[in-house]
Amino acid sequence: MSSTGESDRELFKLGQRVHSVNDTRRIGTVKYVGEVQGYSGAWVGVDWDDGNGKHDGSVNGVRYFRARSEKSGSFVRVPNLSPGVSLLEALQRRYKSQSTEEEEDEMYVFTSSNKRVSVELLGKDKLQDKLSKFEELTGASLSYLGVSSPGVQCNTTLPISNIRISLYLMSINIFLQDVGAICEQLPALATLNLSNNLMTKDVSGLPQLKNIRILVLNSTGISWMEVEILKHSLPAIEELHLMGNSISALKLMSSPIVEGFDSLRLLNLDENSIADWNEILILSQLRSLEQLYLNKNKLKRVHYPDSETVHELLGAYESQEKSYTPFQKLSCLLLGSNNIEDLASIDSLNVFPNLRDIRLSDNPIADPGRGGITRFVIIARLAKIEILNGSEISPRERKESEIRYVRLVMSTLHGNPGEIKQLHPRFDELKKLHGIEDERPSIGAGGPQKMASGLLSVTLKCVGASMGEKPPLTKKLPATTTVGKLKILCESFFKLKSITPKLFLQEEGSPLPSLLDDEMASLIDVGVGNDSTILVDEEK
Repeated sequence: MSSTGESDRELFKLGQRVHSVNDTRRIGTVKYVGEVQGYSGAWVGVDWDDGNGKHDGSVNGVRYFRARSEKSGSFVRVPNLSPGVSLLEALQRRYKSQSTEEEEDEMYVFTSSNKRVSVELLGKDKLQDKLSKFEELTGASLSYLGVSSPGVQCNTTLPISNIRISLYLMSINIFLQDVGAICEQLPALATLNLSNNLMTKDVSGLPQLKNIRILVLNSTGISWMEVEILKHSLPAIEELHLMGNSISALKLMSSPIVEGFDSLRLLNLDENSIADWNEILILSQLRSLEQLYLNKNKLKRVHYPDSETVHELLGAYESQEKSYTPFQKLSCLLLGSNNIEDLASIDSLNVFPNLRDIRLSDNPIADPGRGGITRFVIIARLAKIEILNGSEISPRERKESEIRYVRLVMSTLHGNPGEIKQLHPRFDELKKLHGIEDERPSIGAGGPQKMASGLLSVTLKCVGASMGEKPPLTKKLPATTTVGKLKILCESFFKLKSITPKLFLQEEGSPLPSLLDDEMASLIDVGVGNDSTILVDEEK
C-alpha cells in the first residue's frame, strides 16, 4: 500500500465511530480500511447506523467486512469522512463563531414583486454579544456536532467552567471515561444528556460525578447491570432517564434489591422490554423515588407487594438492613401502552401509599373497544388518584363517576353481596358515601321496573363529515337502550340516509372519546350516564 494508504490507516481504525463530512447526523462504524479490488486508492468500509448503505460489506464477490444488514454498509473515500471534534472545539463552533458575510447574504425574503429584501434577525446583535461572553454561558446543546472526545485539558482558551444548567452531547462515540473528563472540565455541570450515543461497554473506573443531578442515557444501549456500576459515581443523582435501551430485566450485582440512589426522585424506563412486574418490585426500596415511568413496556400485571412478598424479596438481606415501606414516596406511575388487562391490577394501585398520578391509556383494561373499562369506572375504582392519563380529576368528575359506577354495578349484579364485594371492592364504600339506596321495584303499566331502567338525558351531536350541520339533540332514553337500538334512533333523529352511524361516548377529562361498538350492550353497561354526550360519526 502507498504511503497515503498508510496514513489513512492511521487516521481511521477498525471500530472507530465516524460521520459523513457533509452530514454530521449520518454516523457509522469503521469496519475496514484499505484497498478495494477494481478501484484505485484507499477506501474506508463503514457500517451506517441508519442502515442506509449500498451492500453488506462485500463487493463483486469479495467480502471485506460484515455489516449489520444487507444494505447498511458502503465504501467511502477518506476525505468524505470525519473522526469528529473535541468537546471544546464543538463549544467554540456553536457559541463563539460569528456569522459570515455569505451566511448573512443568504438571509432574505422575496416581496410580492419578486424583489429580494435582506432580513436582519431581531435582537441579533444582543444575541451575538451574549454569546461572545463565553464565560457567562450556563447551558449548551451540542447535538450532532460530531463530538468524539473531551478535548485537551490544558486548553485554556474557553472559560467554560460555568456551564451548569445542561449539556446535551450528541457525539459519534462516547466512552464513559470521557464523561469523567468532561465533568472535570465542567465542575458546575448538573445535567448531562448523552442520548443516542453508542456507549462503550466498559463502565468501570468512572470518577465521582458529585454535581450531576440529571443524567439522560436514552437509546445508548446501556444495560441495568452497567447502571448498577454507574450509580457508585453518581452520589447526587435525582433524575435518571433510560428510555429505549431494550432493558428486559434489572440484573443486580449482589443485593436482591436496587439500593443506593438515595436522592433519586425520577426513574424513566419508558420504551423498554420489561414484561414481569417482579422486576419492578426490585425498585420498591428506593426511599426517595417519586416518579416512575414505565410507558411502552410489556407489563401484563401490577401488584403492590405484601409483607410476605417483601420478606421473600429481601431474604437474608432483610436482617442486615432496615427495610422501608415499598414505594413509600411514589406519587406518579406511568403505565401507558403496556398489556395490562385485569381489574386486580387496577385495584392494587389503591394500596400504594402516596400514588396520585397514574397513566393507563393504551392498555387493554383501559380500552372499552378491547373489552376494557371506561374512564369513569377507573376513577371510581381508584380512591386517591388525582390525575388520570394526564388529565386532572375534578371533585365534580369524581363524584359523578362514583355515582355512575354504583348505579352500573347495581344494574348488572343483583342480590349477590359476595360477588359484588369480590368484583367491586369499593362498591359498599361508595354506596354509603353517596347515600345511594338499594334498588326498589316500582309497579307501572308495564309491570315491575328497577331504578336502573329509568330515563337518561343524553345529548347527541353529529360530527360526520357528510352529515352536514345539524344542531345537537337532547333526548330522554331508557338506560336499557342498546347501542344498536340507539344507532337506529340516530338514523331517524337526524334523517341519515345511506349513512351507517358510528357512536362515541365523550367523557369529561378524557382526551379522546370512547368507541361504542358492542351493539348488544345497554347504555348503562357502556358507561352512559345522565347528561352524557354521544358523538354520532359515520362508518368510513
